[in-house]
Amino acid sequence: MSYTNRQIGAANTLDYKLYFEKDGKPISPFHDIPLYANEEKTILNMIVEVPRWTNGKLEISKELKLNPIIQDTKKGKLRFVRNCFPHHGYIHNYGAFPQTWEDPNYTHAETKAKGDNDPLDVCEIGERVAHVGEIKQVKVLGTMALLDEGETDWKIIAIDINDPLASKLNDIEDVETHLPGLLRATNEWFRIYKIPDGKPENQFAFSGECKNKKYAEEIINECNEAWEILISGKSVDNNGIDLTNTTLSKTPNFIENVDDIPVASPLTAAPIDKSVDKWFFISGAH
Repeated sequence: MSYTNRQIGAANTLDYKLYFEKDGKPISPFHDIPLYANEEKTILNMIVEVPRWTNGKLEISKELKLNPIIQDTKKGKLRFVRNCFPHHGYIHNYGAFPQTWEDPNYTHAETKAKGDNDPLDVCEIGERVAHVGEIKQVKVLGTMALLDEGETDWKIIAIDINDPLASKLNDIEDVETHLPGLLRATNEWFRIYKIPDGKPENQFAFSGECKNKKYAEEIINECNEAWEILISGKSVDNNGIDLTNTTLSKTPNFIENVDDIPVASPLTAAPIDKSVDKWFFISGAH
């Protein structure tokens, strides 16, 4: 598939938006990019929102038409994650699976918490640093269940199918064998990364342990089914999500040609405030 990006404005500014196109036509990365990249459903498409080692809290916008990637804000200011020693920014290529939705009306039987109203989060653990808006083909290895402010926030662990280690990583136990310490670091990072902003440490379901590939695939399937109900217009509440799409002709929010998306106007990335480089040393982080 020939997907490209259409950038508006400069990275690290409030004006920045990164739209997605297929063959030059605007599409939604949330709704129009298929979840599965092959018929066997063993390879999945992942939308990269945040490259590894970077701090900008970039995410697919749920509210804007065609769901461009934007930088999250709080009180009108751009949000950055802090460097929690010894980690720097995000420690994986971080992003989302298209055509998935963590339904906030549904309480998961095992986590006892409702969904967080987002597409499913993905941590891609391969060695190459990705770029914002990249569409990676990945295979699923397992999942952690973060409990973020009372909501279930699944973190799917996956690896790029082109990574040198991909053939050796087929389930969650293979990660510890070939990448020792990575799962422990992942758990620690998600537990502490909000502490510098004055928030309590995050909690996990299952005592923080990773569930295996089969369990992760069941979660992905559930969230894909929830998205299908959402996009079909049958959901009780769309929870503020813009459902405009340009490829799903049987859905109520299909528009073949969305003509009010701005033309590309990329600008050089703005400098990031030096305060983002600061290290935070958190007691009990290990």
